[in-house]
Amino acid sequence: MKDLNDALAETEADATDAFLNSLPELKPGESFRFACHPEVPCFNACCSDLTLMLTPYDMLRLRRALSISSTDFLTHFALRITIPDSGFPMPRLKMREERLKRCPFVSPEGCKVYPNRPGACRTYPLGRASRMGEDGKVVEQFFVVREPHCQGFEEAASWDAASWLADQDLAAYNRNNDRYMMLMSLARGKGARLTAKQEQMVWLALYQPDDFQKFIAKMDLFRLVEIDEERKARILADEEAALDFGLDWLELVFFGIEEGLRRKRHPMP
Repeated sequence: MKDLNDALAETEADATDAFLNSLPELKPGESFRFACHPEVPCFNACCSDLTLMLTPYDMLRLRRALSISSTDFLTHFALRITIPDSGFPMPRLKMREERLKRCPFVSPEGCKVYPNRPGACRTYPLGRASRMGEDGKVVEQFFVVREPHCQGFEEAASWDAASWLADQDLAAYNRNNDRYMMLMSLARGKGARLTAKQEQMVWLALYQPDDFQKFIAKMDLFRLVEIDEERKARILADEEAALDFGLDWLELVFFGIEEGLRRKRHPMP
């Protein structure tokens, strides 16, 4: 019998797929009109009653805005969710416990964490679906999300998918999120679901980079891989570098992939 988190995640994943498939696809070169600012009558209306799943990079950036630890964020701002088919974690942002179920970071003046808002918020009003192509590269599709309340589509500004992503500074988000998607895709392709121990490793390496830095130092993980001193220093000093190392580490440990990190070869005696 599935636990509540698995049931929630499966329902949300199915609903997201069905929702995206129901939307008009924005093909390469096609444009749309949109702008969002305090003068638009529906300003802030899209920031309530959200099912907003958080990737590791989303959570890192939100924690940066709040200046809190990963443990505090998971305790106060997230619900721990597990993706049922792969066993990978993906927390969901807690909405306020009120009738409107508003985002905890929205205010009458707008988003209080705007420079560090999640990738899904940045991408809106587009929906982005990504998958691994046969050549191992990411294949993207974009869909226009036209909600009945949204009056941003009446604004004059015109965009295509590429110009919107650039304007919303999504490069780092998509790069990190696609790497996490690749991990999940590899697991699905092998028909493998993470064990409870492996899931905890993912939580630590990707969603808790502050704790992962301490774990790396305590367990001396660097002794197991080929890594230069400069990268070691960056990993222990900067959480984005720790997240990048965590992704490389999981690719190596789970799937034997050595593109970003090579296992140290000990000379034969």
